[in-house]
Amino acid sequence: MKLSRLRLGELAVLLGCACVVAALTLRWYETPEGNLSAWATFGPAVVLLMLAALAGLALVAATLTERSTALPVAAAVWSTLFGALGVIAAAVRLLERPHDASALCAGAWLAFAGVLLIAAGSWQSMRDERTDRYPPASPEPREEPT
Repeated sequence: MKLSRLRLGELAVLLGCACVVAALTLRWYETPEGNLSAWATFGPAVVLLMLAALAGLALVAATLTERSTALPVAAAVWSTLFGALGVIAAAVRLLERPHDASALCAGAWLAFAGVLLIAAGSWQSMRDERTDRYPPASPEPREEPT
């Protein structure tokens, strides 16, 4: 595991994942009866937000642990896809107010910012083609078969 492999895109994804996880613990809506969290209004949008965070964490883990660039690039592609779906889901949660909610709270905005960071960071991770952080493989030469 080498922390020096993390580039700007992966750091943005990591920050976005932290924002999404923190947002799941905060209030999202204010209603006449009280406050609602993401868990009180659980639905497909919240699942997509969690999938975006999981895909982002998989990208960071693959970047840190893999010796070649193949798995991190594949993880970046999937993380970009789930990040884009998460942005749409978070936008829907901002526009839709369940259970007669009268106001949006910090949790919904933080989740939106988090999935934006995940999508943008994953996209940047795909665009950044610097391979100098991955040393070239030098396998042992094989003997000729006789």
